[in-house]
Amino acid sequence: MQRMEPKDWWRIRPMGDGVTMIDEPHIVEFYRCNVWHVRGRDRDMLVDSGMGVVSLRDLVPLVTEKPMEAVASHTHFDHVGCHHEFACRLCHGAEAHLLRAPTRANTFADKYVTDDIFTALPPAPYQSSTYAVKAAPATRLLWDGDIIDLGDRRFEVIHTPGHSPGGIALWEVATGVLFSGDIVYDGELIEGVTAQEQDQYRRSMERLLRLPVRVVHGGHFPSYSGARHKEIITQWLRGKDQ
Repeated sequence: MQRMEPKDWWRIRPMGDGVTMIDEPHIVEFYRCNVWHVRGRDRDMLVDSGMGVVSLRDLVPLVTEKPMEAVASHTHFDHVGCHHEFACRLCHGAEAHLLRAPTRANTFADKYVTDDIFTALPPAPYQSSTYAVKAAPATRLLWDGDIIDLGDRRFEVIHTPGHSPGGIALWEVATGVLFSGDIVYDGELIEGVTAQEQDQYRRSMERLLRLPVRVVHGGHFPSYSGARHKEIITQWLRGKDQ
């Protein structure tokens, strides 16, 4: 399989509302994390950071323009691979131990990371068999209801367990923008398997359904409207009730 040059690894697309989508187009879409850069007056916010196979700070100048709050929607391998590159690292307290001491097992890399998740390989010397997320201890623990303040923008932390114990969404009430992480997006959802996780997932979905959302930027797949948000969650809930 072809290997890409570092300069060709990241893709950047403005989305409006001061939001830029950064992603890794040579990863198969199902595994490809959406990295969200949000501009603020005093500081910027990064929601997730991709696999970490190519430096985000070195190759995407946008993320170094201002002080950065690097937030983990959760700590699976595809979302926190470059968190170690940033000085301010935020995650929910339930997953702080995973960000502090990631392994191939607890980040799910051992289950999913093979050459098959790529359409072109990262630059040498990358090898899927030895891929691992680097430790990036949180500098701030987030809890439900906390606020991430960028100076002129305020994002409320919504704890959304069900996909992962410390999964979060970020809600900006002033604009109706929701960063939903992996609890809901417009594609195949990955749910926890235990009865507790199933109950948590349902409660998380019901909570997000009540928000007056205008646009959703998920952890995977394209962004979508508030109307589509209601449709996705309503259909999911109906499926659980059958």
